[in-house]
Amino acid sequence: MSDLTRRQALKVGAAGAGGALLPMPWTAAARADSAAPPQVLAAGDLALWYDEGAGTDWLRALPIGNGRLGAMVFGNVDTERLQLNEDTVWAGGPHDPSNPRGAGALAEIRRLVNANQWTQAQDLINQTMMGNPGGQLAYQTVGNLRLAFGSASGASQYDRTLDLTTATVTTTYVLNGVRYQREVFASAPDQVIAMRLTADRSGSISFTATIDSPQRTTVSSPDGSTIGLDGVSGNMEGITGAVRFLALANATVTGGSVSSSGGTLRVTNATSVVLLLSIGSSYVNYRNVGGDYGGIARQRLSAARGSSYDQLRSRHVADYQALFNRVSLDLGRTSAADQTTDVRIAQHNSVNDPQFSALLFQYGRYLLISSSRPGTQPANLQGIWNDSLTPSWDSKYTINANLPMNYWPANTTNLAECHNPVFDMINELSVAGARTAQVQYGAGGWVTHHNTDAWRATAVVDGAFWGMWQTGGAWLATMIWDHYLFNGDIEFLRANYPAMKGAAQFFLNTLVTEPTLGYLVTNPSNSPELSHHANASVCAGPTMDNQILRDLFDGCARASEILNVDSTFRAQVRATRDRLPPMKIGSRGNIMEWLYDWVETEPNHRHISHLYGLAPSNQITKRGTPQLFEAARRTLALRGDDGTGWSLAWKINFWARMEEGKRAHDLIRYLATTARLAPNMFDLHPPFQIDGNFGATAGIAEMLLQSHVGELHILPALPPAWPSGRVSGLRGRGGHTVGITWSNGQATEILVRPDRAGTVRLRARILTGTVTVVDTADGTAARVTRIESDLIEITVQAGRTYRVTSSGVATPTLEQSFSNVGITGDSNTNVGNFDGGGASLSAQALAQAGASPGGTVSRNGVTFRWPNVGSGVADNAIASGQSIGVTGTGSTLGFLLTGTYGAVSGTGTVVYADGTRQTFTLSTPDWYGGPHSGGTAAIVSAYQNRPNNQRQNTAACIYYVGVALQSKAVASVVLPNISARPAANVPTMHIFAIAIGG
Repeated sequence: MSDLTRRQALKVGAAGAGGALLPMPWTAAARADSAAPPQVLAAGDLALWYDEGAGTDWLRALPIGNGRLGAMVFGNVDTERLQLNEDTVWAGGPHDPSNPRGAGALAEIRRLVNANQWTQAQDLINQTMMGNPGGQLAYQTVGNLRLAFGSASGASQYDRTLDLTTATVTTTYVLNGVRYQREVFASAPDQVIAMRLTADRSGSISFTATIDSPQRTTVSSPDGSTIGLDGVSGNMEGITGAVRFLALANATVTGGSVSSSGGTLRVTNATSVVLLLSIGSSYVNYRNVGGDYGGIARQRLSAARGSSYDQLRSRHVADYQALFNRVSLDLGRTSAADQTTDVRIAQHNSVNDPQFSALLFQYGRYLLISSSRPGTQPANLQGIWNDSLTPSWDSKYTINANLPMNYWPANTTNLAECHNPVFDMINELSVAGARTAQVQYGAGGWVTHHNTDAWRATAVVDGAFWGMWQTGGAWLATMIWDHYLFNGDIEFLRANYPAMKGAAQFFLNTLVTEPTLGYLVTNPSNSPELSHHANASVCAGPTMDNQILRDLFDGCARASEILNVDSTFRAQVRATRDRLPPMKIGSRGNIMEWLYDWVETEPNHRHISHLYGLAPSNQITKRGTPQLFEAARRTLALRGDDGTGWSLAWKINFWARMEEGKRAHDLIRYLATTARLAPNMFDLHPPFQIDGNFGATAGIAEMLLQSHVGELHILPALPPAWPSGRVSGLRGRGGHTVGITWSNGQATEILVRPDRAGTVRLRARILTGTVTVVDTADGTAARVTRIESDLIEITVQAGRTYRVTSSGVATPTLEQSFSNVGITGDSNTNVGNFDGGGASLSAQALAQAGASPGGTVSRNGVTFRWPNVGSGVADNAIASGQSIGVTGTGSTLGFLLTGTYGAVSGTGTVVYADGTRQTFTLSTPDWYGGPHSGGTAAIVSAYQNRPNNQRQNTAACIYYVGVALQSKAVASVVLPNISARPAANVPTMHIFAIAIGG
C-alpha cells in the first residue's frame, strides 16, 4: 500500500505537506433570499447548515462521534454515505521501536553539536538514533456504510444541518411530493451510531445498504436484517496490521420489509427505518490486540436494539448536553447568520458576523466532546475522522504542537472529563518511553519525542531534522500539573505524579553542560521543525526546551510538596531548574529562539515555539516580565500573522495573552477563510488538521477569561467586534466557574463560583470604579480587599456564587477618551481636523516614521502602543482636566503628545492605588515643523495633510515626556486642563499615548 508518512510529506518544502496536498479551492456565493431554517434558529444559530448535499467531498460532510466511533455524514439525496471510524483501528500492531545503537553514539553527537557541526550531527542521528521502524503508524478508516435510494431528480426544499446543541445531523428534502428526513447521531451511552429515516407518506422509503472498505475485509449477512464487515488493519513500515474489527449494521422497519443477503441490506416500501451501527475492535491497549472484537460489536448492537429510537436519542442528548451545555456564549447576531455555513466562511472578512465566532468556539467544543471521552483514545491529528489508509502525517499524535493544542480548551471551556484520555496515554508513554530512555540514552525516567501513535512509540522518527526533539513527553507531563490547577483533585495528582516525576528524571540524567555558556541543556534537540542554519535544526538547549523543562520541574516540585513526598528529588529538580538557560532578548528585540542570537532561515515559519513561554505557559506576562513581554510582541511581528490553520489558531492565543483583542480577532478572521477552513469548518493546515479548531476555541476563551498568573482576568482581550455579549461556564485555574456580561466593551456583571473556600483575585476594568460584590444566595456583601486599581481579592466559600457589579462609573482609558481626529489617509484628508484649522497628520508619513496603528513606539525605556485605530477616526485626547485610567507600576509615566497653536503646558496629577496623589508639569512644543527645543521629539513625520488631499511638505512632530513615579501602583492620571476642544488659534494639548515603563 502507499506509505505517505510525515517524513515524505515534509520533504516537499518548507511548508510541509501543505505544499503538495493543497485541497482544490472552494467558493460559495451568498443568496439574497437566504434565511436560516427553523431548526437552526431553534438551536440559537449553533448549527452548521447547507442547502445541498456533500456530493463526494469529504470536507463538506458533517462529523458525528461518541469519542470511540466516528462518522462523516454526506447527506446526498440519491445516496447516503457514512464514512466510518473506530478510534483504535490503526495500521500495524504492538512493537518496540527503540534503537539500541543510540546510547553509544550520543557522546559523539553531542560533540558535533558543540562544535557547530550540526548537519554532521543530524547525519549521525539518522544513522544511529532513528526508531525501528523510522516512521510511526497511521490511524485508518474502517470503511463506509452506503445507502442507495435511486434518482434525486426533482428534489427540492433541501436542508442539511449539524445541530451542535443535540449532536445530530439532519437531512431533509422533498421528492415527488414526499418530505423525507434522515437523522443520525453517535451515542456514547449506547456505543452505537443510530439513524432514523422517515417520510410523510407511508410506504415511501426504499433503499439498499452495503458496507465497503479499502482494508482487507469480508462482508456478510449475519441475519435477515443485518450486514457485517469483518476486517484487519493495514500493514505499514514493515509492521503487520493486527487490529481486527467487525462492523454491523441492522435495520428495523415500520411498514414495508427488510432483508439481507450476500452483504446487502434491502429495505422496501417502509414508512420509517431505524439503522443501528456497531463496531468492535480487538485493540485492548498498546501491547494487546487480542480483544473479542466480534463479541463487542454483537453485544452493543443487541443491547441497542432493545431500546426504541426515541430512548436511544434521549440518552444520547442527555449525555451530550451534560457536557456541552456547561458553557454558553452570545456575541450577538446579524443577518450574516442567515447564510449557509459555507457562505459565512467565504464572506466572513467582508461582513459583520460576530455570531460566527461563537459558532467556531462551540464547534471546537463539539468536536472535542465527539472525539475524546473517558476510556477512549485521545483525539488525534484529525480527531477521530479519517477516510484514508494513508492520511496526511498518518493522522497520529504530533506532540510538538498538535496534541497539546487539541486539549487547550478542555479545562477552560469546562470539558475536564474529555481530558482524561491524554492522561491515560501519558501513563502508557511513561512505560514505553522508559524503554527508549534506557536503550537510546542510557537514562532513567522516560522520554517521548515529537510524535506517537496507538502503539505508544516513543523513539525518534521522520528524520533528525524533525524528530530529534526530546521534550515531547515533558510537554505532555506539564499538562498534568495544569489540569490539577483547575480541579484541585489530590487523588488525580497522586495517581499521575509518577509520570511527571519520570519525565523529569530523564532530564536530570541527560542534561549536559553547554561548554561556552555553562548552562544545563538538552543535547541534541531542536526548535521544532525550523533550521537555525542551512539544513540544520539540531542544536543544544533551544528556548522551547528550557521553557518546558522549567514548567515541568516547577510542577514536580510543587506536586511533591502537596503530596509530601520526594524531598530530595524536589531539591534536585529545583537546583537543576536554576541552571537552565534564561530567556534572552536578541539583537532584533525578539525572544531568542536558541542559545545564541541566530536568525531563523524561514522568517515566517509556522512554528513560534519559543513563545511557549507566553502561551500556553505563563513565563512571559505583561505585568510580571514586561521586557520579555515586549520582546514577545516583537517576535510575533517578525514571524508575521500568516500561517497554517493551526499556526493561526496558536497566534489567537498569543495575541489574547498580549491582551490585544483586535489583533486576536484579526487572527480569527485570517482563520475564517476558504484557505484555512473547509466548508464543514474543519481547520485546514492545509490539509485537514483538527488542532486548529481546538486552538481557535481555546483562543476565544482566552480573549474572555485568563487565569494563568494566579488571578481571574476578566475580558483581557475583548475586541471591538464584540462590543456586547455574555458568556457563562468558563473555568479558571484555582477551581472557579465564571460568567461575564458586558456592554460597550466593558463588563457589567461578573459571576464567580469557586470550588474551594479561600480567596480569589479578580482583575477587570470595571474594578477601577466602585463595585458591589455580593453572595447571590443571600445578598450579603463579600469581604473585598483592593490590591491594585483594577485588581481585588474576594474571600469566598466553596460552591457559592458571587456577583460583581459596578456601582460607579469606571475611569475611561485614554483611547476611550479620544475625541479628536488628527490622522488622515493621504487620499481622504477631509475626514480630519487636528488643529481646528483643517490640518491633520498623514497616516502614511507617520508609518514611515515608525508609528502604525496598534504598533509600538519605544522612547527612553518606555514602550507605547500607538492608537490602534484607522485614519479618519478619533485618535487623540484633548487635555481638558479629565481622568484617564492608567494602571501598573514602574519608574516612569510616559506621554506621546504635541501642541497646536504654540507650546502648551499645564499641571497633571498621578493618582496612586493607595489614594495618594502626585502633581507634575506636562509641557510640549508645537507640532508644526521642528523638532523644536523644549521637548524630546519621539516621532517626526515628514509632511502634513491639508483638506482636499493636499500635502504640505512641513515636518510634524510628536514629543515624548517622562514623569518620575513613586514605587507603587498607579490607578489613574488627571490630565492638565488646557482647552475643551481644538479650535483655530486656541492652544491645545493632544495626547496620543500614555504608558508606564522602567
